Amino acid sequence: MISAHAKDSFDRIFRKAAQARLPVAAGDLCEIVPIAQADASRDSRVVVLTISSIVFRLLLILHFDEDDTTRGYYLNDGDEQPFQEAFLEICNLCCGAMNQELLRYFPDLGMSTPYVLNARCLPHLHELKPALVSSYSVVLNGAVRLAATVCVCTHAPLDFVADTSAVEEASGELEMF
Repeated sequence: MISAHAKDSFDRIFRKAAQARLPVAAGDLCEIVPIAQADASRDSRVVVLTISSIVFRLLLILHFDEDDTTRGYYLNDGDEQPFQEAFLEICNLCCGAMNQELLRYFPDLGMSTPYVLNARCLPHLHELKPALVSSYSVVLNGAVRLAATVCVCTHAPLDFVADTSAVEEASGELEMF
């Protein structure tokens, strides 16, 4: 069982992380709107990341097509890095931002590395018996179209209220001494 407060908190945590990490540049527009789960599976591939705790398992599923617009957005001209490698890093940063927010309420979290699957696996999410499945359309700069699904499976009753209004601190950067 997952409370309405926890469902709302997962929604706000996802939105904050997506707006901070999916755009390439700070000034890029990131529009996020809820959609039906069936509409999210239009893309051919998905990146799956997992955040696990003693109480729950969260799957962040980012849907994408490797079209010219998406490739052009995430790869710089002359970039020799493969698209999938660059995109997986962006997805990992988004999930990491969610993980950091959740660590404020659940100190026992672990996060997986991203992996790519065919989107045909999505209709089988119900086999996990999730307490929450939310899907979103994510549009960057009015042109790059992604989708996202947040799936939360609980092992015990889950209730928390996330405060996502805090100013984000720099994270994931190496300091040189």
